[in-house]
Amino acid sequence: MRNLWLFISKYNAFFLLIIFFTISLVMMVNNNSYQRASVWNSSNQLIGTIYERVNEIRGYLVLGKTNDSLAAENARLKNSLKSSFFSDSIKKVIVNDTILKQQYTYTVARVINNSIRQKNNYITINRGKKHGIQKGMGVTSSTGIVGIVLNVSENFSTIRSLLHSETKISASVNGNIGSLVWGEGNNDSRVAILKDIQGHLIIKKGSRVTTSEFSLFPQGTNIGVVSRTGFKSGDSSLDIEVKLDTDFSALQYVYVINNLLSQEQVNLEVLNKSE
Repeated sequence: MRNLWLFISKYNAFFLLIIFFTISLVMMVNNNSYQRASVWNSSNQLIGTIYERVNEIRGYLVLGKTNDSLAAENARLKNSLKSSFFSDSIKKVIVNDTILKQQYTYTVARVINNSIRQKNNYITINRGKKHGIQKGMGVTSSTGIVGIVLNVSENFSTIRSLLHSETKISASVNGNIGSLVWGEGNNDSRVAILKDIQGHLIIKKGSRVTTSEFSLFPQGTNIGVVSRTGFKSGDSSLDIEVKLDTDFSALQYVYVINNLLSQEQVNLEVLNKSE
């Protein structure tokens, strides 16, 4: 201990320099948006690279389950191909494909870090700006919704998970629209609450819950099924417990959704506000 104190006293000027330099650096970053953004992007790149390496080992532990999920997704996509359908009618039907316009594109990404046991959970993926990812995009898995893109660097992105106290998704059950939330008295990664459903409605256990037309996700995207009903959050609204389709504890691959018409909608809404 004595030698330690002698060492510190001998090089006290150096240690003071380090302390004051650190304080100055922190103050500069906190009070300058440009430096803060630069530091965030640099740290995001470094941390993202570390997460990616660690996750390569972790991925082998759930490889079987991941393969099953990808196989199921592949089967679903094959079932949607025109070659998977036939007509048993002799009536001729003319289909004009030019009326069908693509609104959504999907970018597959690998999860390299994921938390599920916090009050506010985040996910890191190995796709960023150079892959076309932008803040605010919706994210799904092969089974259901995952979250919303929060921050983006050149090669990585962070997602505000569905398992986050500030995440709200417009959802529909039997044509009735409410808000899907998580974390209100519940920390189960497989359960969320659908709020603001009219209290007089009868919602049966097992009913399918999907995204509504007012969600940033494509309408009808799977969320989960009703697991418990009948408890009210107020005098006129009903809270419904939903078992989520997405197993966040085994999440390995996700799909980032690009709404090709989103910018047009945003521009129109901004124009309305200015009038």
